Amino acid sequence: MLGTMRSQEMAPPAQAAPPAQTPLETHVSRETPPPKPPRKPRLRILDGLRLLAALAVVGWHLVAAPTAGWAEDGVRDFGPFAAIARYGWLGVELFFLISGFVICMSSWGRRVGDFAASRVVRLYPAYWLAVLASAAVLALFGAREVTWPQTAANLTMLQNPLGVPDVDPSYWTLAVELRFYLLFAIVVALGVTYRRVVYFCVIWLAVSVFVSGQPWLAWLISAENVPYFVAGMALFLVHRFGGTPLLWGIVTASWLVALYRVDSHLTAALGEHGPAEWIPAGLIVTGFFALMSLIAAGFGSRIGWPWLVTAGALTYPLYLLHQTLGVTMIGRLRGHVPGWLLLIALVAALLGLAWLVHRYVERPLAAWLKHAATSSLVAMRSAR
Repeated sequence: MLGTMRSQEMAPPAQAAPPAQTPLETHVSRETPPPKPPRKPRLRILDGLRLLAALAVVGWHLVAAPTAGWAEDGVRDFGPFAAIARYGWLGVELFFLISGFVICMSSWGRRVGDFAASRVVRLYPAYWLAVLASAAVLALFGAREVTWPQTAANLTMLQNPLGVPDVDPSYWTLAVELRFYLLFAIVVALGVTYRRVVYFCVIWLAVSVFVSGQPWLAWLISAENVPYFVAGMALFLVHRFGGTPLLWGIVTASWLVALYRVDSHLTAALGEHGPAEWIPAGLIVTGFFALMSLIAAGFGSRIGWPWLVTAGALTYPLYLLHQTLGVTMIGRLRGHVPGWLLLIALVAALLGLAWLVHRYVERPLAAWLKHAATSSLVAMRSAR
């Protein structure tokens, strides 16, 4: 989401007589997933936050980023809004916080195959269309050169480890998410429990600090973004089971490490900077942690506005499509249409396009992929 700024089964436990169960953990095997914790109402407030985070990133890419296409006009045309949009890249950090929370929640009681299938069904339908649409726009308008091999690699969503440039610079965050899923799949394969999630959070956060001098390993475990995922998972445990000093300690440690990482993220986004830039960025990150902590503690649980579900559904296709399409249109129409009018029209058009993609591409393809994945898993599990 920051564009070009920063591109950064174990065998199951041997079966034994099950010990006495506790409220926090129960014995599991590969074939019998652990029971889900008591379900609570859908946190629709998270859907709204996801859209706000996406709009923040849209503001950064289409107004304040060096690649936005306005040259110096952006600062003049948008005034104070440009100064606010200058920190819109921090919406990525909020995305990662929410992702840690939601992935931990949705993986509870699932086997690793079901977990992997759910991620494929969720990520790929809209992504395939976005890659093809972005490549077509770039080919037609010549904003950047995109090759057929590059497009093919991007369609796998594995272009980052393959060393192939993203068709759309925003896709770098998908590589970060994929590495999170691969690591957390170890926990899912063992069976997600309270204790195992805590162990995973503590170990992952600690390792992310100790590998700072090892670039390849730091990339592999997404060290720069670990604090957000870890805090999100710990906050889910707070939400489901109640807060403990240990859980709040994990959240606090994650927040402090995240504040330290802000400096390098600022450099990637804005270049040379001083305390005047770090302070607002640090305050925004602190606000994200505080808001997610309040949600974990119960704030917003009664917010049930139906439109928030639609807002959440628009987030992913909006994120995938906004940068290449938006920046290309700015480059062609700047100087012919007033800045504010062009920006408002672009955001409205992108939101409408996101809805169309969700309704007519994402939902039908996701249903087909879910059926295909379910039948494949049944065949695999019944094979000898």
